[in-house]
Amino acid sequence: MSDDATPLAKAKLLQLDSNFEHPIDEQTTSTVVQFNPETLKVAYANQVQQPSGGGDQRGTPAQQFVGAGTTKLSVQLWFDVTGQPEGASDAVEDVRKLTAKVAFFITPKKEGDKFVPPAVRFLWGSFQFDGIMESMEESLELFSAEGLPLRASVSFSLSQQKITAFVFAPTQPPAGASPNPSGKGAGEAPMKSAPEGSTVQGLASNEGKGASWQGIASANGIENPRRLAPGQLIDLQAGVNIGVRR
Repeated sequence: MSDDATPLAKAKLLQLDSNFEHPIDEQTTSTVVQFNPETLKVAYANQVQQPSGGGDQRGTPAQQFVGAGTTKLSVQLWFDVTGQPEGASDAVEDVRKLTAKVAFFITPKKEGDKFVPPAVRFLWGSFQFDGIMESMEESLELFSAEGLPLRASVSFSLSQQKITAFVFAPTQPPAGASPNPSGKGAGEAPMKSAPEGSTVQGLASNEGKGASWQGIASANGIENPRRLAPGQLIDLQAGVNIGVRR
């Protein structure tokens, strides 16, 4: 992303200590998503037990809450290694090299005579969720002629054995933000109106910028490049020649 473009806050996964308090091994285990998720789903459940012989016998017995309840976060992420600049030193040929960074958090680690999954924090802007990765599902969507997987969707669930008040992580407004992703003033940027059913990849290819679609999506703050709203304005000059590599 260029220095003049508005920075896009990216979601990330961090390993926490066993007390779910502080990130650890950030240099080796933390990962930033390639594309932000479209939605986050948070589900809450209390453990409820109907007491025997209690309450009004002529009506519904009084409910008794037991346990601390559970909270679950469900997320879907997309990863794509197509459209990389030719000759890039950090180019990735197999998308699983990106999804493996997510799979790290569901892999139990041996502690003594037990295997324990790492504590994980999902952080995106002011949204913070700490828990254990309960499940993960990876779908490989596109393969190269050589049989290498190029595109994948990863769905996972984090759970915590409690229900707590919302946690609002501190955020900072982007410095030097400009009106348009390219840094140009109003009316100066070459904005393109997205037709119904269009994608960032398709619009970029039509303009001869197919290899730069990931940089364009990132610079425009587009979280789902495969689902654009009809009439959505996109600056196809922003992020050109910049790939999203992690």
